[in-house]
Amino acid sequence: MFVRLTYSKGTILLEGDVSTPYAQWDPRIKAYRAPACFYGEILKYLRRSRIPFEDDVLKPPPAPPIRGGVELYPYQREALRRWMENGGRGVVCIATAGGKTFIGLKAVEELRQSTLILVPTLALVDQWVERLREKLGVEAGVLGGGEREIRWVTVSTYDSAYIHAEELGDKFGLLIADEVHHIFAPGYSQAAEMIAAPFRLGLTSTLHRADMRHLDAPRLIGGVVYEAGHEELAGKYVAPYEHKKVFVDLTPEEKAEYERLWAAYKAYLVMQNLEMRSEEDFHRLIMLSAYDQKAREALLARNRALKIALNSEAKMRFLAEKLRESGEKTIIFTLHNSLVYAISRRFLIPAITHKTPDAERRLILQRFKSGEYKAIVTSQVLDEGLDVPDAERGIILSGTGSPRQYIQRLGRLLRKSEGKVALLFEVVSRETKEAEISRRRRRTANLGAAHAPL
Repeated sequence: MFVRLTYSKGTILLEGDVSTPYAQWDPRIKAYRAPACFYGEILKYLRRSRIPFEDDVLKPPPAPPIRGGVELYPYQREALRRWMENGGRGVVCIATAGGKTFIGLKAVEELRQSTLILVPTLALVDQWVERLREKLGVEAGVLGGGEREIRWVTVSTYDSAYIHAEELGDKFGLLIADEVHHIFAPGYSQAAEMIAAPFRLGLTSTLHRADMRHLDAPRLIGGVVYEAGHEELAGKYVAPYEHKKVFVDLTPEEKAEYERLWAAYKAYLVMQNLEMRSEEDFHRLIMLSAYDQKAREALLARNRALKIALNSEAKMRFLAEKLRESGEKTIIFTLHNSLVYAISRRFLIPAITHKTPDAERRLILQRFKSGEYKAIVTSQVLDEGLDVPDAERGIILSGTGSPRQYIQRLGRLLRKSEGKVALLFEVVSRETKEAEISRRRRRTANLGAAHAPL
C-alpha cells in the first residue's frame, strides 16, 4: 500500500489504491482527488495511519535568507503560540492598531515556509512589501496592479489570487489572509480551496460577516484561536480612548422631507407585506426594484431619506465648531464620497476616497503625519488595514450598522503616545433611522454578531 501525492489544477491527486478523508474517486484518471485546501489534513491522516507516501505537491520558489527579526508584545506572542499549537491554522482577531501584521511577519520568520499573503487593496500590498523588507530583509514578489512576480514570499490582492489560483496553488506552504473576512466571499473562497498551503493564518479585527459566510472559517483557514479587543489593549498597548455619541436635530425642512420620503418607503413595505428583518429581506427588495417601478420608487425614497439623515446641516455645524476649538489632528469619517467632497470644499480639508491616486494619498498622509495638515476627511477607504498616521481625534459623521467599521475607525486613533487619550465623536441625527442603526451597531458589537440591513 503506497500513495503518491501531486498537485493538479487546484486539487491534490492521490495515486495508489488508498482513500483518505476529503478525497473522491475520479474515474477519468483512475485516482483519488481532493480540494487542495485539505492537503495538510491528508498528510496528517497518512502519517497517523502509517501509510507510506511520496509527497510531490509543493514546488516553492527559491528561499532567500531572512536578515532581521520581529519583536512581539506579550499578547502577540500568545496569539502566535496558540496558532502554532493549533497546527499552524486559525484566525487571530485583534482590534485595529493592535499589530496584526507583526504576528504574520513572525509566522514567516519562525516557520520559514514559502508564503502567500492575501490583502484586499493595492495600498495594503505596498504596506506588506515594505514591512517584509524592513523587518525581515525579504524582497517580496507582487501579484496585482499590473505586477506579476512570484517569489518565496508573494503579496497578492484577493482579486489577483482568484484569477491565478491554479498557478499559485502548489508554490506556498503558508497562506496569510489579511482582513480575512474577505476570503469567505464566493470567488475568493474558491481560490482558498485551490491553494495547497497546509499552514493558514487569518488576520482581522472582527471575523463576522453579515451573510454569515464566516462560518466557513474552520474549513478554509481554521477557527478563531485568539481574540483581543480595544478594551483589553487600551492603556498598555494602545492609547486609552473616549467615545462620545452626539445627537443633532434635522432642520425643519430636512425633517419634513425625511418624514415624507420614509413614509413612502414604509407604505410600500406595508402594501407588499414585506419586513426588513435580515440581509436577505433587503436583497429581495433590491431584486423587486429591477422590474417593479413602485419598488424602485420606494428604494429611492429610502436612500434619499437616509442621505438627509446622514448628511444633515446640523452635522456640518457641529464639525465647524470642533475644527475651530481644537488644533488636534483629526480624521473625519463619512459614508458617502459626496459628503467627503462637500466637507473638503467647505472647510478646505484634504480628502481621501477610493478615487484618490496612490501618490496623492501618500502625500496627504505624509503631511498629516508631519502635522502640516491638521485634519483629513475620508469615506470608507481608510477603514481597513492601512497604516494611518497618528491622530488624536476622530469624528464619525456617518457610517453603517457594521461593528467592524466602528472598530476599524476607532483603531485609526489608538496609536500610543505619552499622555494621549483618543477621542471619537459619533454624530447621529435624532429621531431618524440613523439613530436606530447606531444603537444596533453598538448592541451587535457587544454580542459579536453581524449587522442587519439598513
